[in-house]
Amino acid sequence: MSILVLDGVGKIFGGVVAVDAVSLQIEPGHITGLIGPNGAGKTTLVNLISGFLKPTHGSIHFGDKDISTDEPHLVARTGIARTFQTIRLLKEASVLDNIAAGYHRHQHSSLLAGLLSLPAARTEARQFRERAAVLLERFGMREFAQSPAGALSYGHQRRVEIMRALATAPNLLLLDEPVAGMNDVEAQDLGDIFTDLASQGMALLLIEHNMRFVMKHCSVLHVLDAGRLIAAGTPAQVSQDPAVIAAYLGV
Repeated sequence: MSILVLDGVGKIFGGVVAVDAVSLQIEPGHITGLIGPNGAGKTTLVNLISGFLKPTHGSIHFGDKDISTDEPHLVARTGIARTFQTIRLLKEASVLDNIAAGYHRHQHSSLLAGLLSLPAARTEARQFRERAAVLLERFGMREFAQSPAGALSYGHQRRVEIMRALATAPNLLLLDEPVAGMNDVEAQDLGDIFTDLASQGMALLLIEHNMRFVMKHCSVLHVLDAGRLIAAGTPAQVSQDPAVIAAYLGV
Protein backbone atom coordinates (compact mmCIF):
# COMPACT_ATOMS: atom_id res chain seq x y z
CA MET A 1 0.00 0.00 0.00
CA SER A 2 1.33 3.46 -0.94
CA ILE A 3 2.26 5.77 1.91
CA LEU A 4 2.23 8.92 -0.25
CA VAL A 5 -0.04 9.58 -3.23
CA LEU A 6 0.14 12.62 -5.48
CA ASP A 7 -2.82 13.01 -7.83
CA GLY A 8 -2.52 15.60 -10.62
CA VAL A 9 -0.41 17.94 -8.49
CA GLY A 10 0.52 21.23 -10.12
CA LYS A 11 2.09 24.53 -9.11
CA ILE A 12 1.93 27.76 -11.08
CA PHE A 13 3.95 30.86 -10.17
CA GLY A 14 2.34 33.75 -12.03
CA GLY A 15 2.25 32.42 -15.56
CA VAL A 16 5.06 29.91 -15.06
CA VAL A 17 4.12 26.25 -14.66
CA ALA A 18 6.71 24.82 -12.25
CA VAL A 19 4.97 21.47 -11.69
CA ASP A 20 2.46 20.21 -14.21
CA ALA A 21 -0.16 17.62 -13.17
CA VAL A 22 2.23 15.16 -11.51
CA SER A 23 0.77 11.89 -10.25
CA LEU A 24 2.96 9.37 -8.43
CA GLN A 25 2.99 7.00 -5.48
CA ILE A 26 5.67 6.29 -2.89
CA GLU A 27 5.85 2.86 -1.27
CA PRO A 28 7.18 2.09 2.22
CA GLY A 29 10.35 0.03 2.32
CA HIS A 30 11.73 1.55 -0.88
CA ILE A 31 14.17 4.26 -1.92
CA THR A 32 12.37 6.15 -4.67
CA GLY A 33 14.44 8.46 -6.84
CA LEU A 34 13.21 11.76 -8.26
CA ILE A 35 15.53 12.88 -11.04
CA GLY A 36 15.60 15.34 -13.91
CA PRO A 37 17.61 18.20 -15.40
CA ASN A 38 18.21 21.42 -13.47
CA GLY A 39 14.99 23.42 -13.28
CA ALA A 40 12.81 20.36 -13.84
CA GLY A 41 10.70 21.08 -10.73
CA LYS A 42 12.12 18.46 -8.34
CA THR A 43 12.66 20.72 -5.33
CA THR A 44 9.33 22.47 -5.99
CA LEU A 45 7.62 19.09 -5.80
CA VAL A 46 9.33 18.27 -2.50
CA ASN A 47 8.33 21.71 -1.18
CA LEU A 48 4.72 20.88 -2.09
CA ILE A 49 4.87 17.53 -0.29
CA SER A 50 6.40 19.05 2.84
CA GLY A 51 3.98 21.97 3.02
CA PHE A 52 6.38 24.81 2.19
CA LEU A 53 4.32 25.43 -0.95
CA LYS A 54 0.64 24.79 -1.62
CA PRO A 55 -0.47 23.15 -4.90
CA THR A 56 -2.39 25.21 -7.42
CA HIS A 57 -4.33 22.07 -8.24
CA GLY A 58 -4.33 18.37 -7.43
CA SER A 59 -4.08 16.58 -4.09
CA ILE A 60 -1.43 15.08 -1.82
CA HIS A 61 -2.39 12.24 0.52
CA PHE A 62 -0.14 10.81 3.20
CA GLY A 63 -1.71 7.60 4.39
CA ASP A 64 -5.41 8.36 4.65
CA LYS A 65 -4.90 12.09 5.32
CA ASP A 66 -5.09 14.88 2.75
CA ILE A 67 -2.10 17.12 3.52
CA SER A 68 -2.42 19.33 0.41
CA THR A 69 -3.07 22.52 2.40
CA ASP A 70 -1.28 21.65 5.66
CA GLU A 71 1.47 23.92 6.99
CA PRO A 72 5.00 22.44 7.31
CA HIS A 73 4.76 21.80 11.07
CA LEU A 74 1.52 19.85 10.58
CA VAL A 75 3.05 17.84 7.74
CA ALA A 76 5.99 17.01 10.00
CA ARG A 77 3.62 15.78 12.70
CA THR A 78 2.08 13.29 10.29
CA GLY A 79 5.49 11.59 9.92
CA ILE A 80 7.27 13.35 7.05
CA ALA A 81 10.80 14.74 7.49
CA ARG A 82 13.06 16.40 4.96
CA THR A 83 16.49 17.82 4.28
CA PHE A 84 17.27 20.81 2.09
CA GLN A 85 19.58 21.66 -0.80
CA THR A 86 21.07 24.39 1.37
CA ILE A 87 22.07 22.97 4.76
CA ARG A 88 20.10 24.46 7.65
CA LEU A 89 21.81 23.84 10.97
CA LEU A 90 22.26 25.76 14.22
CA LYS A 91 25.87 26.56 13.38
CA GLU A 92 26.99 27.64 16.88
CA ALA A 93 25.26 24.76 18.68
CA SER A 94 26.95 21.41 19.15
CA VAL A 95 26.36 18.54 16.77
CA LEU A 96 24.66 16.63 19.59
CA ASP A 97 22.29 19.51 20.34
CA ASN A 98 21.41 19.92 16.65
CA ILE A 99 20.37 16.28 16.43
CA ALA A 100 18.60 16.31 19.80
CA ALA A 101 16.46 19.21 18.54
CA GLY A 102 14.81 16.78 16.14
CA TYR A 103 13.45 14.72 19.01
CA HIS A 104 11.45 17.63 20.40
CA ARG A 105 8.58 16.73 18.07
CA HIS A 106 7.99 13.89 20.56
CA GLN A 107 8.36 16.05 23.67
CA HIS A 108 5.79 15.43 26.42
CA SER A 109 6.93 17.92 29.07
CA SER A 110 5.64 21.48 28.74
CA LEU A 111 7.62 24.55 27.73
CA LEU A 112 7.15 25.89 31.25
CA ALA A 113 8.59 22.68 32.71
CA GLY A 114 11.62 23.14 30.50
CA LEU A 115 12.08 26.77 31.47
CA LEU A 116 11.84 25.83 35.16
CA SER A 117 14.13 22.83 34.61
CA LEU A 118 11.68 20.50 36.31
CA PRO A 119 12.72 16.83 36.75
CA ALA A 120 10.46 15.52 33.97
CA ALA A 121 11.88 18.05 31.50
CA ARG A 122 15.46 17.27 32.52
CA THR A 123 14.86 13.54 32.15
CA GLU A 124 13.35 14.00 28.70
CA ALA A 125 16.21 16.25 27.56
CA ARG A 126 18.73 13.63 28.73
CA GLN A 127 16.88 10.92 26.84
CA PHE A 128 16.91 13.02 23.66
CA ARG A 129 20.66 13.51 23.93
CA GLU A 130 21.19 9.79 24.55
CA ARG A 131 19.19 8.96 21.42
CA ALA A 132 21.17 11.56 19.48
CA ALA A 133 24.38 9.87 20.60
CA VAL A 134 23.09 6.56 19.21
CA LEU A 135 22.51 8.21 15.83
CA LEU A 136 25.99 9.71 15.90
CA GLU A 137 27.42 6.25 16.49
CA ARG A 138 25.38 4.83 13.61
CA PHE A 139 26.68 7.54 11.27
CA GLY A 140 30.28 7.15 12.46
CA MET A 141 30.48 10.66 13.93
CA ARG A 142 30.62 10.10 17.69
CA GLU A 143 33.86 12.08 18.01
CA PHE A 144 32.10 15.21 16.70
CA ALA A 145 29.35 15.22 19.35
CA GLN A 146 30.51 18.40 21.10
CA SER A 147 31.88 20.18 18.03
CA PRO A 148 30.02 23.27 16.76
CA ALA A 149 27.99 22.14 13.76
CA GLY A 150 29.26 25.08 11.70
CA ALA A 151 32.87 23.93 12.14
CA LEU A 152 32.29 20.61 10.36
CA SER A 153 33.09 19.81 6.76
CA TYR A 154 30.30 20.12 4.23
CA GLY A 155 29.85 16.35 4.05
CA HIS A 156 29.65 15.99 7.81
CA GLN A 157 27.13 18.85 8.05
CA ARG A 158 25.00 16.97 5.52
CA ARG A 159 25.06 13.94 7.80
CA VAL A 160 24.04 16.01 10.82
CA GLU A 161 21.06 17.38 8.90
CA ILE A 162 20.00 13.86 7.96
CA MET A 163 20.38 12.67 11.55
CA ARG A 164 18.24 15.56 12.79
CA ALA A 165 15.55 14.60 10.28
CA LEU A 166 15.71 10.97 11.41
CA ALA A 167 15.34 12.10 15.02
CA THR A 168 11.75 13.04 14.26
CA ALA A 169 11.09 9.30 13.63
CA PRO A 170 9.54 9.81 10.18
CA ASN A 171 7.69 7.28 8.08
CA LEU A 172 8.76 9.19 4.96
CA LEU A 173 12.13 10.87 4.58
CA LEU A 174 12.56 13.45 1.78
CA LEU A 175 16.22 13.88 0.81
CA ASP A 176 17.23 16.82 -1.42
CA GLU A 177 20.68 16.03 -2.88
CA PRO A 178 22.00 14.28 0.27
CA VAL A 179 25.35 13.19 -1.21
CA ALA A 180 26.19 16.47 -2.95
CA GLY A 181 29.80 17.37 -2.19
CA MET A 182 30.69 13.91 -0.89
CA ASN A 183 33.35 11.60 -2.25
CA ASP A 184 32.51 8.07 -3.39
CA VAL A 185 33.35 6.48 -0.02
CA GLU A 186 31.22 8.96 1.94
CA ALA A 187 28.34 8.57 -0.51
CA GLN A 188 28.52 4.77 -0.31
CA ASP A 189 28.44 4.85 3.50
CA LEU A 190 25.34 7.03 3.37
CA GLY A 191 23.77 4.82 0.72
CA ASP A 192 24.20 1.81 3.00
CA ILE A 193 22.37 3.69 5.77
CA PHE A 194 19.52 4.62 3.41
CA THR A 195 19.23 1.00 2.30
CA ASP A 196 19.10 -0.12 5.93
CA LEU A 197 16.34 2.42 6.70
CA ALA A 198 14.31 1.18 3.74
CA SER A 199 14.76 -2.43 4.86
CA GLN A 200 13.16 -1.43 8.18
CA GLY A 201 10.06 -0.17 6.35
CA MET A 202 10.79 3.52 5.96
CA ALA A 203 9.91 5.24 2.68
CA LEU A 204 12.61 7.48 1.21
CA LEU A 205 12.23 9.96 -1.64
CA LEU A 206 15.60 10.96 -3.03
CA ILE A 207 16.48 13.92 -5.27
CA GLU A 208 20.02 13.41 -6.50
CA HIS A 209 22.21 14.34 -9.47
CA ASN A 210 24.75 11.60 -8.75
CA MET A 211 23.34 9.11 -11.23
CA ARG A 212 25.67 6.31 -10.22
CA PHE A 213 24.36 6.63 -6.65
CA VAL A 214 20.75 6.78 -7.84
CA MET A 215 21.07 3.74 -10.09
CA LYS A 216 22.66 1.70 -7.33
CA HIS A 217 20.36 2.53 -4.42
CA CYS A 218 16.92 3.38 -5.83
CA SER A 219 14.39 0.68 -6.65
CA VAL A 220 12.05 3.06 -8.49
CA LEU A 221 12.74 6.26 -10.42
CA HIS A 222 10.44 9.11 -11.42
CA VAL A 223 11.78 11.56 -14.00
CA LEU A 224 10.68 15.19 -14.26
CA ASP A 225 11.36 17.52 -17.16
CA ALA A 226 9.98 21.07 -17.33
CA GLY A 227 7.63 20.22 -14.45
CA ARG A 228 6.12 17.16 -16.12
CA LEU A 229 6.57 13.51 -15.22
CA ILE A 230 8.04 11.96 -18.37
CA ALA A 231 9.01 8.48 -17.13
CA ALA A 232 8.72 6.10 -14.20
CA GLY A 233 10.02 2.60 -13.54
CA THR A 234 13.06 0.70 -12.41
CA PRO A 235 16.48 2.29 -12.95
CA ALA A 236 17.11 -0.11 -15.85
CA GLN A 237 13.82 0.80 -17.51
CA VAL A 238 14.22 4.54 -17.04
CA SER A 239 17.81 4.60 -18.28
CA GLN A 240 16.64 3.19 -21.63
CA ASP A 241 13.62 5.48 -22.03
CA PRO A 242 13.98 7.69 -25.14
CA ALA A 243 12.26 10.64 -23.43
CA VAL A 244 14.72 10.48 -20.53
CA ILE A 245 17.70 10.24 -22.85
CA ALA A 246 16.44 13.25 -24.78
CA ALA A 247 15.87 15.28 -21.59
CA TYR A 248 19.40 14.64 -20.29
CA LEU A 249 21.30 14.71 -23.57
CA GLY A 250 19.26 17.32 -25.38
CA VAL A 251 18.49 14.99 -28.28
